[in-house]
Formats: sequence, C-alpha cells, structure tokens
Amino acid sequence: MENGILLESGTNELEILEFMVGGNSYGINVAKIREILQYQRPTLVPNSHPCVEGIFMPRDTIITIIDLAKSLQLPQKSSFDKDMYIVTNFNNLQVGFHVNTVVGIHRVSWADISKPDATITQAGNSVATGIIKIKEKLIIILDFEKIVADISPETSLKISEIEEMGERSRNELPILVAEDSPLLSQLLHDCLYKAGYTNIMMKPNGQELWDLLNEYKRQNLVKEKVACVITDIEMPQMDGHRLTKLIKEDSVLKEIPVIIFSSLVNDDMIRKGESVGADAQLSKPEIGSLVNKMDLMLLK
Repeated sequence: MENGILLESGTNELEILEFMVGGNSYGINVAKIREILQYQRPTLVPNSHPCVEGIFMPRDTIITIIDLAKSLQLPQKSSFDKDMYIVTNFNNLQVGFHVNTVVGIHRVSWADISKPDATITQAGNSVATGIIKIKEKLIIILDFEKIVADISPETSLKISEIEEMGERSRNELPILVAEDSPLLSQLLHDCLYKAGYTNIMMKPNGQELWDLLNEYKRQNLVKEKVACVITDIEMPQMDGHRLTKLIKEDSVLKEIPVIIFSSLVNDDMIRKGESVGADAQLSKPEIGSLVNKMDLMLLK
C-alpha cells in the first residue's frame, strides 16, 4: 500500500490508518505499514510469548503475528471472517498485528494530536503515544515499538552496544533530544550518558524542543546551550521532519547538527530527511551507530 511518501516533507502532516480492536478505535502511522492482509490462521509456535499468535508466510518472508487484543488486555471480539493483519515494517522488523476491522485512512497534522497526560503515561507503561479526535471519535495512536519491545526486549535499544565500548571520557557538550516514548526516552538518555554525553536535555516532542531553541535564541545562548539535536520522527504536536526543517531554515540555528534517530528510517524516509536538511539519519535500535556518528560530528 502507499506509505505516505507523497506527503510534502516538513509540513507536520501524516496519514493515520484507523482500525478497531475489541470495539475500540486505534491508529497507526501509514508510514509504518507494509501491507494489509486478510486474516488467515497462523502456524502456532511452541513456547512463544502469550501475545504471539504464531507465524505465517505470505510470500518469501516469515511474519510473526501479534494478537493486539491480548497485548492491549482487551476483550476478544474476533469474527475472523472480517479480521485483518496489519503488517508493519519498523526497527528493521516485519511484524503483523491481528486487528478486528480496518476503518480507513485520515490525513492529519501532528499539531492536532494531543500528548497523553501523566494519568495515562505513568511509569512509562502506556502504549498510547497520542490521541486525536476525528468526527467526534477519539482515536488512540499506539506505540507499536513498545508493544513489540514488551514481547521481545532485544528489539529495543541495544544497551550492550554501549557496554561493549568500555570506559569512555566524559564531556559536557549540550545535547537536545526529542523523543515521545517515555520508555525510549529514558533508555536513550541512559545510553548517551553511559557513552560519555552527560549534558542531555530530553523533550517529549518537536514542538517543545523548538520552543526551547527559540528561548535560547532570544537569550543569545544557542552556541552555549546546543551542540547537537537528536530527534525521533513520529511525535505529537510536531514531528521530527518539521523540527529539522524549521532548524535548517533559521539563520541562527541552521548550523546545529541534526540527527534523525527513528524506527522509520527507510529509503522513503531518508529522502524526506535529506529534503529537510538532516545531517544524519539512523535507524533504531542501533544506539551504537548513533554514538559513533555523534563522536564523528562533535569530538573532532
């Protein structure tokens, strides 16, 4: 299916696929979707995680199927004749999610997607990254990376890559990071700190990081307060492409190195990142590659 690459880069727009699970409406960024397939009974895998239904092989690739209702702890309402698989491609993984109904695609702005408050996201346990209202209906944007990481932790940031680097010298270069997932935000902070970057400011979306940059600019403190910006792509309020575009079009901020670090770094997204001026683009969960790129850019 089309993956939204035709959307102009840096406009803060995205396409959301709405689907139903357990009678509730949820959403996923179309850019994460490889294809949508009719349900077919998967092959069971002995001793697999309870949320893994099994595997199937539509062509030449084995796809793991996750029971999304069970993962979200929702009542099972499968009719199977209408059920679908949403096959995704992110973090260099191909995973299928069993859903009840696919409703349709909505083109929206990240500015219209609300960040879940602390009652929903406490302790980093939430799988909701955003909420949007469309035609009086609330659609919850799910954190599919966290859903997969809860089932298979090794798919998250590879902390072992940092540990293998051994002892590293400390530095106080100020690093600003935009990452909306509370879980990944903490992991990313801890990994960068362990790698020697001890002056890290985390922001939950591009808008808040952009506001901070403008405050530094107003105070004439940009050079003292920002050595590098690292940004995710998918974030409520302002996405990483829009943030990068704004930085690179600003006469004061344009020299700041911007690294896109996202599960959505593929050929299409690389073209988008290049068009908005990103200095580097790296795919999660390759945290070692991120640190190496930072070293090359900042520790010359």
